[in-house]
Amino acid sequence: MIESKYLKENIENIQQLMSISALKHFETRNLGKLLRLSKIRQYEDGETIIQEGDMDPWLYFLLSGKIRVTKENEEIGTIVKKGEIFGEMRIIDDQTRSATVRSIGKTICLAVDTSAGNRLSTSDQKDERLDFLLLLYRIFAEYMTHRLRLTNEELILAKKEVRRLGGGVNTEMDKNDNASFENLMKSM
Repeated sequence: MIESKYLKENIENIQQLMSISALKHFETRNLGKLLRLSKIRQYEDGETIIQEGDMDPWLYFLLSGKIRVTKENEEIGTIVKKGEIFGEMRIIDDQTRSATVRSIGKTICLAVDTSAGNRLSTSDQKDERLDFLLLLYRIFAEYMTHRLRLTNEELILAKKEVRRLGGGVNTEMDKNDNASFENLMKSM
């Protein structure tokens, strides 16, 4: 991996960030803050960007190239779209990394150090910091919603395939789970 220093807040860098669709909601001042927490990282084919089980504080935006996401050595997806965010789950739930991410070919990412909040100027007002954090969480929510919808579609396809192959989807365990869920819903 080749890594830059923390980026500088200047017009050219801010304009580059504005070309990332996930960052289009940010105001210029917030993009400047993001820059001060960010580095550019370049990976060669097969390099590990995120290792399952790690506790690092980095959040990533894909700038170019592709990445492969695996869990327990099973591929669960690839990301190819510029501006896609990854590594956000660790930042939200403070758990270890849930998957490994590796580059496919030459890959360049914007890496945001979420533990480096002290790099933001102490003169920043509390409201500005909160606005900045709210925008980050909005981005997280949009991407997680998109990924959850894709996961739901994959689950339906998998259930249909099991049914087609003659497997029973409605097992006794499924009935017990459904009854437990219904009881939980009634208690709310």
